[in-house]
Amino acid sequence: MAFSKQHKSVMLKSYEQLLKQSQAVFVIEYKKMTMKEVDALRNKVRDAGGQLHVVKNTLMGKALDQRGIRHTTLEGTSLMGFAINDIPALAKVFIDQTKNTEVYKLKCGYMDGRQITAGDVKSLAELPPLPIMRAKLLGMLQAPAGKLVRTIAEPARSLAFVFKAYSTKDEQPAPEAA
Repeated sequence: MAFSKQHKSVMLKSYEQLLKQSQAVFVIEYKKMTMKEVDALRNKVRDAGGQLHVVKNTLMGKALDQRGIRHTTLEGTSLMGFAINDIPALAKVFIDQTKNTEVYKLKCGYMDGRQITAGDVKSLAELPPLPIMRAKLLGMLQAPAGKLVRTIAEPARSLAFVFKAYSTKDEQPAPEAA
């Protein structure tokens, strides 16, 4: 379907905006997909905190060029997933979608201003989700502080046990002689 120049410029601006908002972009090639399958994939991507769009390769190439992202020529049919919030979650959706099917094929991705391979996307999919990573980081940051507090409090605690032992020693009745 032919698009007017005005419509193409609107699409180009929308692609640029999506690239600007995204932390990473993943590309899959699709064949013989129904609209129902595209909508199901969109819902999975949305649940992962991203967006999924069928893109015009030439316009997306121009948008990538304008953002300063080096890329190879996009060919064939392209579905692009834009990771707005959680990169590993979107990568996991794309990897799960391309497993054991001939309909989808993972092409590549873009992250930090450079193109990444399908293998890199698989590695990202193996990372734990963002909330788990945050919890682990918080635990690692809190551990030294907790250790410091216990170390500082230990002498006072030991002294308190000694005082308590002396105070209860006087209260015990003397043993009776038989």
